[in-house]
Amino acid sequence: MNILLIAPAAGNWRKIARRPFFNGKTFRFSMLSLLSVAALSPKNAKITIVDEQTEDVPEGPFDLVGITAMTAVAPRAYALCDHFRSKGIPVVMGGYHASLNTEEALAHADAVVSGPAYGAWEQVCADVQAGRLERVYHGDPSATPPVHLPRHLIAKDQYVTVSATFATLGCTNHCQFCSINRFHGGQRHTRSVADMVAELTAMPDDFFVFVDDNLTQDRPYALELFKALEPARKRWITQVSIDIAEDDELLSAMRAAGCMGVFVGLETFNEENLHAQDKEFNKPAHYREAVARFHAHGMYVEAGVIVGFDADDANVFRNTLRMLDWIRIDAIQLAILTPLPGTVLYESMEPRIIDRNWEHYDFRHAVFEPRHMSAADLQAGADWIIRRFYSPWRILRRVPRWAAVPGGLRHCLYILALNLAYYGRVRRFHIEGQDPAKPATGATHRAGKKSLRAA
Repeated sequence: MNILLIAPAAGNWRKIARRPFFNGKTFRFSMLSLLSVAALSPKNAKITIVDEQTEDVPEGPFDLVGITAMTAVAPRAYALCDHFRSKGIPVVMGGYHASLNTEEALAHADAVVSGPAYGAWEQVCADVQAGRLERVYHGDPSATPPVHLPRHLIAKDQYVTVSATFATLGCTNHCQFCSINRFHGGQRHTRSVADMVAELTAMPDDFFVFVDDNLTQDRPYALELFKALEPARKRWITQVSIDIAEDDELLSAMRAAGCMGVFVGLETFNEENLHAQDKEFNKPAHYREAVARFHAHGMYVEAGVIVGFDADDANVFRNTLRMLDWIRIDAIQLAILTPLPGTVLYESMEPRIIDRNWEHYDFRHAVFEPRHMSAADLQAGADWIIRRFYSPWRILRRVPRWAAVPGGLRHCLYILALNLAYYGRVRRFHIEGQDPAKPATGATHRAGKKSLRAA
């Protein structure tokens, strides 16, 4: 059985790896979802994994094509579906967009795997071989994932690390803008600690990434996991909730196990916005102290920040940038609020949506009409924050602070490299923008218009 597995890419990210500089490598982890699908395939199958950020899609021949897609790459995924189906090759879609928009995906794919692939892909392969492919398969998130993945199927030099894994699936929070809860049916599952230790100790790299949505949500499990990982002497980063900053025991266990950085979803500094999105457990008044606690335990902090909530006006951009500096955030992923189809947010905002081109649902485009500003202002202001936060002088200003964080030179170089990679993305994608709260005149006005065209 000859199987092709594809991770589509679109827009600025298509074939970006072919560029000599600012090629996005820092933002590419191993193809964990497709590697998992490959591990679930028949043992005698020939597997080809293609990441369109790095290479072209081959023509075949293939017996089965599997495609995973987030919303922003759904149009490209659909084009690939149509192409291979025209050749008589069965195509199966999976991932967040197809799972939450199944009928739409079935207009292009022969079948959809809804939810995680575990417990579903094996049946897909068997049914393809038997010539009786069904339309929808439902994954079993409680199934035991493979311990060892065929990482040799991808080019190691194209990724910051091919050693990515997960210990937990799902999140029990109900943030309205997030698709994770619906994708996993509101459930959360954990892998056995023994399996995690076996997988991680077998990895050749001493640095890896936990891609969990909220690794520490089950505190007893997290403590057990970190204790078991300590002898491996690995270094890693992950995503956690900001509230664990108050838990010194947990932070100490993370540091002892090798954690050098965390991604936390701050989202906004406005409590009204947090309450409206069912994320009132975030407390902006405590952000600065929380970041200081992470730093004290040798962990850098990358923050997820969103602009465009209903309580935001044109002043949100300047205020957000000022607060990011004040609480001493080390890196940011700045997103424009995006109502992903299939989420609660999409349902509530549908009358205000002005752009239904899924390629623009990449958190970098204003696709709806905000309450207290124009969509153009939202776009320009978001770009302005990114450009300012990753300006060379701001990065240099953060270096002495990074050097003071426990962990040594390697830790400091890690966060510096991440900031320089974001700066490279600003340059590569021509992100400029303007502050909508400041009157636009002359060159500033032209820069804002250019930023909108570049987006």
